[in-house]
Amino acid sequence: MTFSMGVVGLGQFGGQFAHLFKLHPGVSAVYAVDELPERASKAVEQLGLDGTMGSFDELLASDVDAVAIFTQRWTHGPLVIKALRAGKHVYSAVPMAISEEQIAGIIEAVRETKLVYAMGETSFYNPATVYARKQHAAGKFGRIFYTEGDYVHDMDLGFYEAYQYSGGENWKATASYPPMLYPTHAIGGVLGAIPGHAVSVSCIGVKDDRGDGVFDKEVSMFDNDFSNATALFEMNDGGVMRTNEMRRVGYPSHIRESRFRFFGTEASFEQLATTTLWQDKEGVLDVSEQVETKPSMSADDPSLADVAPELRGAFISGLAPVHDAGRLPVEFEGAPTGHEGSHQFLVDDFVTAVNKGSLPPVNAWVAARFTLPGVVAHESALRGGERLPITDFGDAPEAL
Repeated sequence: MTFSMGVVGLGQFGGQFAHLFKLHPGVSAVYAVDELPERASKAVEQLGLDGTMGSFDELLASDVDAVAIFTQRWTHGPLVIKALRAGKHVYSAVPMAISEEQIAGIIEAVRETKLVYAMGETSFYNPATVYARKQHAAGKFGRIFYTEGDYVHDMDLGFYEAYQYSGGENWKATASYPPMLYPTHAIGGVLGAIPGHAVSVSCIGVKDDRGDGVFDKEVSMFDNDFSNATALFEMNDGGVMRTNEMRRVGYPSHIRESRFRFFGTEASFEQLATTTLWQDKEGVLDVSEQVETKPSMSADDPSLADVAPELRGAFISGLAPVHDAGRLPVEFEGAPTGHEGSHQFLVDDFVTAVNKGSLPPVNAWVAARFTLPGVVAHESALRGGERLPITDFGDAPEAL
């Protein structure tokens, strides 16, 4: 079986994913939609797509079977619900949404329409998460009682350029996006390895003092002045998860944006920028080689011309030894993949789910557990760290 789809938002990431969707043997046609028509036309020409459509509404009114949404991060929730209600399967970039109401609306729409929804959380296939997932499944950790997931992406290392590219003249208003409303790279890397969910949170936000108009309440469309935030979550099994969302940090985020730690009663796993260790009560094993990716293309590749140099590493990573490359379609061999090898797996998950009528790994219920804790954490930070409960929408059903 095959299906047709439209990719909405052909900016820095949308084009990369459109290319992979076009290569996948389970997709029959890929159309481009962008607020800038010339950007959509350029993607069709460069990537060999099947045409353009003039707007999101035109796409929904067409006979395409699915849509992939790569618009501004705060727009996803309403667009996803509209697409599902229009009868389209949906792949969405992160985050799922920015409010509990929007998240509940997506789950309700999936439940009622029985259409496929997948959130493209790259950390689910981060090599460190894949390694920890395998070790946990084998019982190597014992009981995992404490975890950490950090998204350490400094504004100076590519984010200024990224927001200028997507935000236009008023880019500073959007660059102030609250860190905890973009939580899935940190939370998803933890919960992608271990089952469970957060039930409460206390979060502290750090007010920015750079004075450059970013993270300035007078400029911010989000009324936000937090550039960094730290959240401590209580888990449903009595364990603890801590996450950091940092946008002003002395850390080489161009080498590694996300990092993870897992502590169990029998063993632990820790990741730094260039070193990853497995530890038990007997000693320490350096497993860095198992979770390292090698570039799949040059950082000077013409297809990356619109990408800030500091961000290009996120687009060109190949696969790591811990990845199951054998499950991917042969058409992906030699194709670009990014975010530590995750892009190809995320595309294959969605295509497989649509063609089989099954639930993808990061389905609506899983996506809610990756996303809503951050939404509540931001509210906690606004209340000075008040501990707040987190709604859980339950486990995904066994089938659509």
